[in-house]
Amino acid sequence: MATLSYLTTTYFDFGALKRLPKALAGLGIKRPLIATDRGLRHAGILAKVEAAIGGPAIVFDRTPENPTEAAVMDAVGLYRQERCDGIVAVGGGSPIDLGKAVALMATSDRPLLAYAGVARGKVGKVAPLVAVPTTAGTGSEVSVGILIIVADGRKLTFIADEFIPKIAICDPELTVGLPPRLTAATGMDAVTHCIEAVLSPIVNPPAEAIGLDGLERAIGTGYLVRAVADGGDREARWHMMMAATEGAMAFIKGLGAVHAMSHSAGRLGGLTLHHGTLNAVILPHVLRFNQDAGGAKYGRIRQAMGLDADADLAAAVEELNRQIGLPASLGALGVAPAHIPELVEHAVGDIAGATNPRPVAREDYWLLFAQAIG
Repeated sequence: MATLSYLTTTYFDFGALKRLPKALAGLGIKRPLIATDRGLRHAGILAKVEAAIGGPAIVFDRTPENPTEAAVMDAVGLYRQERCDGIVAVGGGSPIDLGKAVALMATSDRPLLAYAGVARGKVGKVAPLVAVPTTAGTGSEVSVGILIIVADGRKLTFIADEFIPKIAICDPELTVGLPPRLTAATGMDAVTHCIEAVLSPIVNPPAEAIGLDGLERAIGTGYLVRAVADGGDREARWHMMMAATEGAMAFIKGLGAVHAMSHSAGRLGGLTLHHGTLNAVILPHVLRFNQDAGGAKYGRIRQAMGLDADADLAAAVEELNRQIGLPASLGALGVAPAHIPELVEHAVGDIAGATNPRPVAREDYWLLFAQAIG
């Protein structure tokens, strides 16, 4: 039996940011905490959000590239100190995930770890949250998940319906001019979401159709390549933000081994590794691993990507990575064979691997990491 549900209210188009005051008023938020990062302050995007709010807002701009429990609790302290009554999360997946965790912990007297994994039934009231994405990648603005590096160093997933923002404001204007490398990395994050969601064995045909549509937008019609080549291509920016949102709508049915591996690599000490770049590099190896389990879904993915019916999906992704300027291996990012035992240990326990279409054993992860390191 399939259980189907969708998801949150999303205002989507150029100029959607002007809906922010109405969204806050509808949620009863009069004194929001803005969760963001310093890069968005320096880029002038924070100023645009503050101007759109048009009233008092408290800013937490110390979100790390991979959000941590320590940063979450710092933001919660500021939220409580300033008597905030809601959150506006502004940025890519990291600030939005941090904002979600703040919304949870601002109303909780339990430790963050109490909500790790699938937390359905464990979560009570959370603070109201509006998400404003500034990249076209994670889709965190419409997803049930949070990714946080907790105090003991593990990068954990938290899943509950309550973590979906109350309102998402997707304004592609905020992504115009995004640098090519970040456009490529976040775009491949969206692509990986679409592919892994389609391949997940969970039965949810509407979600699968949404994933295929997102994949067609990003690759089949060439909007990812266009957005990387020209940061001012407004049509490409619109479609890439839609593909990112669709990717997260699709992965309500689960992800797979790519994400189990990228979550593991993303927590490596001494390296600052972008989640989307990791997904892009790892994806071809997992596509080869899953080929015999993919069945007819590989054909539908090829069609959505605009490939020939007998095309090698993994090779096509490798060529796309090369075309948009992403690295060919984890080794090029500083990941070494000596990291493999630690990487495998965390990947085997990651919840994303549970919905990979082919079961992944410890020795499989070992081989996949060795292949991806190169």
